[in-house]
Amino acid sequence: MKIVPGEIKTAQLHAYLLGSVAPRPICFASTIDKDGNANLSPFSFFNVFGSKPPILIFSPARRVRDNTIKHTLENVYETNEVVINVVNYNIVQQMNLSSCEYPRNVDEFVKAGFTPLQSDMVKPFRVKESPVQLECRVMQVIETGKEGGAANLIICEVLCMHIDDSVLNENLQIDPNKIDLVARMGGDYYCRASGSAVFEVRKPNIALGIGVDALPHFIRNSRILTGNNLGVLGNCTEIPVVSDITHDARFMDLMKTYAYDTEGRKTSLHQYAKDLLDVGEVDRAWQVLLA
Repeated sequence: MKIVPGEIKTAQLHAYLLGSVAPRPICFASTIDKDGNANLSPFSFFNVFGSKPPILIFSPARRVRDNTIKHTLENVYETNEVVINVVNYNIVQQMNLSSCEYPRNVDEFVKAGFTPLQSDMVKPFRVKESPVQLECRVMQVIETGKEGGAANLIICEVLCMHIDDSVLNENLQIDPNKIDLVARMGGDYYCRASGSAVFEVRKPNIALGIGVDALPHFIRNSRILTGNNLGVLGNCTEIPVVSDITHDARFMDLMKTYAYDTEGRKTSLHQYAKDLLDVGEVDRAWQVLLA
């Protein structure tokens, strides 16, 4: 499929974009109008863009169906303040309820059953049930267009951050399984960023990995090893020296089983190396491949 914006309806393009650029973190934005009336609404066009100064950007896009703007954007223009609350699994259904397009005089805190907390440095309330709340000053709003679907980039500076101690680990870092965040997908779909959905990928070596192109030909062109496996090997700073692995029972069993079958031995050893790489045993995988 090939899609050129402008050749299909905006609603269709919107669905394809949201289905492919995902998962997206959720900005649960609390604002007030010039008269002090509270508003609470979620947005998935959102991310962090810097830490000095700490910058968050979210976008209440113009509605595709009727080209109207949202109360959040109106309030931001009036007060230049917002509290961005993160959304975890415990509050996802209440957050969803608050996205209903209630009339301007309806308080979503009340409708969705959330507890408003007084902020320290801005006027909008924080959401008590959210594990992280960020009080922000709006620096700039960038309107990208005037038609339905156009973005309104709200650039915010974080003035104060509140973190629930219960989501921290022993090193006072946020534990992904404790905070249990959710993210927006396309359509009615969300994803939960905890448990088996969370995995680690070691950052690239500062000393520079050798790269996939530097791997021996028989490894680089393996029919068993995946692109992820090759990426792990290519992230190593050098090809290690071959060492004695006769103590490895599975290796010795494979060597014995395929003693007279060169191709079978190669396939089985590559499968063993793949299994090792998949559980983080990189050094051992190298030795199996190079033996």
